[in-house]
Amino acid sequence: MKIGVVSDLHCNLQGLELALQAMGDVDELLCLGDSIFEYQFSNDVVARLQQRGAHIIQGNHEEGFLSPSGIRARQRPGIDPALLGFLAEQPYRRSLELAGKRLLMVHSTPWEPRGEYIHPHSAKLDRFAEADADIVLYGHTHCQVVKRIGGVLVINPGSAGDARDSRNGRQLSCAVLDTVSEEVQVIDYPDPRYGESQG
Repeated sequence: MKIGVVSDLHCNLQGLELALQAMGDVDELLCLGDSIFEYQFSNDVVARLQQRGAHIIQGNHEEGFLSPSGIRARQRPGIDPALLGFLAEQPYRRSLELAGKRLLMVHSTPWEPRGEYIHPHSAKLDRFAEADADIVLYGHTHCQVVKRIGGVLVINPGSAGDARDSRNGRQLSCAVLDTVSEEVQVIDYPDPRYGESQG
């Protein structure tokens, strides 16, 4: 089974569309949170994820938008209430069993309090081995990670919407996981909003 993974779209529909093209034919699609950006909502991004039947979790941007401090943002004209309701129903973490593998989707950390930025070289990455899962997928840092820690495969696909990882020339990225071999292909592509000249 092939699983496509995106995270941190931050309202970038073009970034999502390019990720879907780059990943090709995948059996399941996962979105690891922050499909929206700060107090902006994207009907297009949420609708596209819903249309693709993606497994979605909320990130810190959804938490902010859906919190009491986001009330004015939620009242803006043009927001589709059905899509807003759909996003509000998504959990902060999601456990899936796909092709016999136990997957845990989190935005930042498997432990509470959530919200820490666990970068690729952080010693705290070792704590992901504590998770009761075969594969843990996270986002939040916009930095790619593919690393086996103990019995756990840890994957961060980078960001498909707001590139911040200097290690890949600040390109957008997504990932494709093969659940049988546990091979992970991370795919980089330029952010269409900035043309080819970034880096």
